[in-house]
Amino acid sequence: MALNRSQSYLRSLIRPTASLPLQNCRKSSWWSKVEMGPPDAILGVTEAYKKDTNPKKINLGVGAYRDDNGKPYVLPCVKKAEEMIMSKNMDKEYAGIVGVPEFCQGAASLAFGENSPVIKEGLNATVQGISGTGSLTIGAYFLNHFFPGIKEVYMPTPTWGNHIPLFKRAGLTVKQYRYYDPKTCGFDFAGALQDLAKVPENSIVLLHACAHNPTGVDPKPEQWKEMSKVMKSRHLFPFFDMAYQGFATGDITRDAGALRMFIDDGHLVALSQSFAKNMGLYGERVGAFTMVCSSKEEAARVMSQIKIIIRPMYSNPPVHGARIASTILHDKDLRAHWLKDVKGMADRIIEMRTRLREGLAKEGSSRNWQHITDQIGMFCFTGMNSEQVDRIIKEFSVYLTKDGRISVAGVSSKNVDYLAHAMHQVTK
Repeated sequence: MALNRSQSYLRSLIRPTASLPLQNCRKSSWWSKVEMGPPDAILGVTEAYKKDTNPKKINLGVGAYRDDNGKPYVLPCVKKAEEMIMSKNMDKEYAGIVGVPEFCQGAASLAFGENSPVIKEGLNATVQGISGTGSLTIGAYFLNHFFPGIKEVYMPTPTWGNHIPLFKRAGLTVKQYRYYDPKTCGFDFAGALQDLAKVPENSIVLLHACAHNPTGVDPKPEQWKEMSKVMKSRHLFPFFDMAYQGFATGDITRDAGALRMFIDDGHLVALSQSFAKNMGLYGERVGAFTMVCSSKEEAARVMSQIKIIIRPMYSNPPVHGARIASTILHDKDLRAHWLKDVKGMADRIIEMRTRLREGLAKEGSSRNWQHITDQIGMFCFTGMNSEQVDRIIKEFSVYLTKDGRISVAGVSSKNVDYLAHAMHQVTK
């Protein structure tokens, strides 16, 4: 079919551009100066593990609970909650900016206790967050906008890998205080107190409420008390990250002990919560952020500003995971079932710690491995150095991070003896 004049004219315009070499277009790319970023340390461990053909290989890098068969575990109470939600034929409409209100109420009550003055007097501004990371981010941006003191946040050494970039991207200056003592594989209480006593007044201090990540080292109650006293005297603002309530010891009250102690001591605090570990809701991204205020009126004003921060960030959070958590927290039978489930997970972790330490003793190790059972929660700082880590990976296909941290959730009754043997061989 013959082309009309309009078609011929358009083709003449298009032809020169189309004839340009593709390599010329590539040279003018908008992204030609973007540098290759470093690989994620933990994801790199998993990738190496997947490529290994050794049938005895163990992945101790992943920070997610596994059952004794090494499989992902969906809590029975979660399955039951989902059945209950589906039976109600609920819609999929947007949640408000603050999220599912019943979940926010349940999360705050779980953290502070139902009889806490924070709950009874309405002193909390609580919103649903995108798990722990998103909840921390809300808090970091709020503090950057409104914190009246020095916009510096002091973190324990070491701390969770995402803490530092998260707060930096929010515009805060990140500094650190002593926490872990590599000589004892325990808490450097004296060092922490000395450093906190030197932190400039009106600064922010990040605290792991329980099951410190990545070391598994927690202060004792009397040590928390001293830290609270020092921070109160220096007008330091506590920001608690509580990602493991119930998962650390199996006792939700005990695991919230430090947070509640600080409240009793008169601190106003910020709190990030995650329900990834203690309810196994990893992919649902369920979390909460709370700012404790001095009055109900102040809480309302703070809430209004938190909503303004959230709106352009992600507008509103997903509802399904929050509905699961809320159902579990508010249904009496399901809550009892959950407390049993989470204690079962915590007990399995504790048992694996004990069996690993016993296995090392049976291997004839002369090293003091008491820190394995003194530490708590999902992670353990073994005390192995980078050279020993390289050996245990190459010679035994046991995969972990370079700092010697292992996820105890990856240890099972089937591989604990092999792990003990491997650890002894590279450390003797």
